[in-house]
Amino acid sequence: MKKVVIIGSGFAGLSAACFMAKAGWQVDVVEKHSLPGGRARKMEAAGFTFDMGPSWYWMPDVFERFFSQFGKSVSDYYTLTRLDPSYKVYWPAEAVDIPADYAALQQLFEKIEPGSSNQLDKFLAEAAYKYKVGMQKLVYKPGLSAAEFIDWEVMTGVLKLDVFSNMKKHVASFFKSQQLRELMEFPVLFLGALPENTPALYSLMNYADIKGGTWFPKGGMYSVVEGIHSLAEELGVTFHFDTNVTSIVVRNGHAKAVATDKGLLEADMVIGAADYHHIETQLLDEGLQSYTDTYWQTRVMAPSCLLYYVGISKKLKNVQHHSLFFDAPFQQHAKEIYETKQWPGDPLFYVSVTSVTDASLAPAGCENLFFLIPIATGLENDTEAVREEYFQKIIRRFEERTGETISDAIVFKRSYATSNFISDYNSFKGNAYGLANTLMQTAVLKPSLRSKKVSNLFYAGQLTVPGPGVPPALISGELVAKQVVKECGQLEAVYK
Repeated sequence: MKKVVIIGSGFAGLSAACFMAKAGWQVDVVEKHSLPGGRARKMEAAGFTFDMGPSWYWMPDVFERFFSQFGKSVSDYYTLTRLDPSYKVYWPAEAVDIPADYAALQQLFEKIEPGSSNQLDKFLAEAAYKYKVGMQKLVYKPGLSAAEFIDWEVMTGVLKLDVFSNMKKHVASFFKSQQLRELMEFPVLFLGALPENTPALYSLMNYADIKGGTWFPKGGMYSVVEGIHSLAEELGVTFHFDTNVTSIVVRNGHAKAVATDKGLLEADMVIGAADYHHIETQLLDEGLQSYTDTYWQTRVMAPSCLLYYVGISKKLKNVQHHSLFFDAPFQQHAKEIYETKQWPGDPLFYVSVTSVTDASLAPAGCENLFFLIPIATGLENDTEAVREEYFQKIIRRFEERTGETISDAIVFKRSYATSNFISDYNSFKGNAYGLANTLMQTAVLKPSLRSKKVSNLFYAGQLTVPGPGVPPALISGELVAKQVVKECGQLEAVYK
């Protein structure tokens, strides 16, 4: 039986493990932490349960498609509830619930900008086309050659796909209201770049948001991790937790084994589903690295995050599961993330309170809150004093806008930022999301899922195709596994 060693058990690593096991391989997954999930780990403390990373469940069709390839369904592993409202937005002058029902959403648009509900219909009709064609013809591709994208539907529909225009102009061509523009630009922030630098192709994210819906897996996002981990074990995958990879053993341009602090794991193939840059620069000799330091330093990174996990000893009446605080100048914060690369002066932020949907995630009479401030990668001065300064800033705004006082009810708090991303995940520049999905970092222009120097080393995850986010990570694992299986026969002929 052929052996594959997978480094990392985030969503991409778990996905790759399942597909490799399904193809009949012996699969060993090496994970430095004591539980699977990578950035999507959970934390349990003082009776509270927190998802440490991803908190949005979008694109349910991608998850269903994943499980269906193993003869399973999402419902075999976890229970989903559609959130309504999908989320709440706090603008400077008002706060608005974004309804899940489309007719109600149209009424909201009309209230903000007369005539905009018809524009929304037109916008989403285009977005639906992009979602269908873009996902099938562009996202589910390994990105190894431009020839992959020579497809009649793509070529004839290239103008409708809006690959060469940007989201900011695209949204502005439909809506005049600043509020509606911000609302429609918001989903692409998950892709890690400014709307003006993100191809308008990604209005497909608006379709995912509005038509696909915002969902919540009972027990939190970690329930998804547990589901895929269970599937992997059912398929025979072996997991090695609390195990650090120290190097990849390469002879004559061929990986022979993965060296860990607990011994060697021999391999016919190796899939690096941990941080791509770390694997390249720390686990391989310099002559075996596909990309130079200059290459990596010139990549456009998606943001990092300053996070707070907070438990309070009271119930809240005036909060939604997801809330976006757009009550500060968006352009200024964006400039500080992407251009000047500095700590933000007056940041936008996001809050998730999963216990308002699932009371089991906090002790009786309590709530768990997750605060997120997008920040630039590579920031220095990530100190406890700086973190506390920002915490006080956003708590004051949270209390003022919601009318809820929480400062005097905090019974648990932990902060998390760039230095933690580096120490916990070997994250390049402390990034949280990976590479920004700009036009020049799309598909074949991303770091390749196949090593250029080591014949049987492949990569998955947020620094390669298709990009940042949980659904793309699942897709990344599928893409790399199928590419490994496809190329295995050719390599066997050379190295048997």
